[in-house]
Order: sequence, then C-alpha cells, then structure tokens
Amino acid sequence: MFPFWYYYDPTWIVLLPALVLALYAQAKVTATFERFLRVPARVGLSGAEVAREILRMNGIYDVTVEMTRGRLTDYYDPRTKVLRLSPEVYNGRSLAAIGVAAHECGHAIQHNIGYAPLALRNTIVPLAGIGSQMAFPLFFLGLLLSSEFLATLGILFFSAAVLFQLITLPVEYNASSRAVAALENAGFISYEEEGPVRSVLNAAALTYVAATLMAILQLLRLIALFGIYNRDDR
Repeated sequence: MFPFWYYYDPTWIVLLPALVLALYAQAKVTATFERFLRVPARVGLSGAEVAREILRMNGIYDVTVEMTRGRLTDYYDPRTKVLRLSPEVYNGRSLAAIGVAAHECGHAIQHNIGYAPLALRNTIVPLAGIGSQMAFPLFFLGLLLSSEFLATLGILFFSAAVLFQLITLPVEYNASSRAVAALENAGFISYEEEGPVRSVLNAAALTYVAATLMAILQLLRLIALFGIYNRDDR
C-alpha cells in the first residue's frame, strides 16, 4: 500500500505561480479601488443611482438595487434578481463606485438577454460547489485507502470547479465591457474618465485570472499525485 502519511509532497511547488499572482492581484485591486475611490465622478451620481439608470436604459425593471455589508462584496444575484452593492459603491460618487456598480449591471444585462456563458455558469454552480467541497476529501481518502475509484472521483469533482472558473473569466470580462459601454452611452463618464474606470475593472478581473490559474494548477497537481500514487503502489 502507498505510504501516504510518510510521503513528502513536492507537487505543491506548481502552485507557486498562482499564489504569487493571487497576492499581486489582491494588492492591485485594493490599491486601484482605493485610488479611484478618492476621485469624484463628473456625473455626480452615486453608484446606486447609476445602477438604476443603466438598468432602466436597458429595459430592465424587475431587478432591484440594494446595499449589502462589507467591502468589495458587490454582486448580482440572478436567482432573486437583486443587485447588491457595498456601502462605498452604493453611496459613493467616485469613479471606482460607478465603475463597480456598472459592472454588476453588466451581469444583470447578461442575465436579461440570456448570455450563454452566464447561463452555463449558473447551471453548473451546484455541481461546482459540490465539487470544490468533495474533491479533496475523496481524492486523499482514495490515496489512503488505495482506491483508484475514489481518487479518480475526486479529480472529476474538482474538474467541475475548474470548469466553473474557466467559464467565469469570459463572463466577467464581458460584464466589464458592457459596463464601460453603458457608462459611455449614458454620458456618465467622459473620455478622460474611461481609463480610470477600466483600470478598476481590469484590476478586479485579474483576481479571477488568478483564481482560474490556481484551479488549473491544483488540478494538475492532483493528477500528478495520482500518477505518483499509481507508480509507487505497483
């Protein structure tokens, strides 16, 4: 039997690039958000006001805009059709606030028009959630019990979580593109303000890139461990 509890795992090193990128992305989004949170938007509207107007201009009247707790906790809930904005975004009148609010409106617009990647992501959310919770217990239990079936099942479960991350990338970038277009079409930002808004949204998107890279490398690590297990167990 494979002596798992004595085994030194060298495969963790493959996660280093993702860890570095994740730390950089988090620092980048925090610094960029802070910077443009202090820059007032010329339009003078709050994030909540901008969000409601963008929704109205896109013929979306069944989505409500509410304030939620926390910082950078903004999201659109397609199940309840509620767009939740953090206090700094909901009440803020900065370029960062209206940029983030418009981004979440981008998701509401995607939902309204039946944007295929968003629909696919929403469909696999339950499977991805189960996969992220069950993958590692099943995989390492499979190694401990010398069960290829359980280890393989763990890899398959984690693959669902990786698929979710891969689908999330185009969804997020598309929402950002829709956000900038909506702000420009409504006259909420000038040409000079477009750059800062894009900086905020691109910094936020980088966190999703880091999460996707981490998921992919973690999957490769599990596959590598599975290969080592099979080799040493013979």
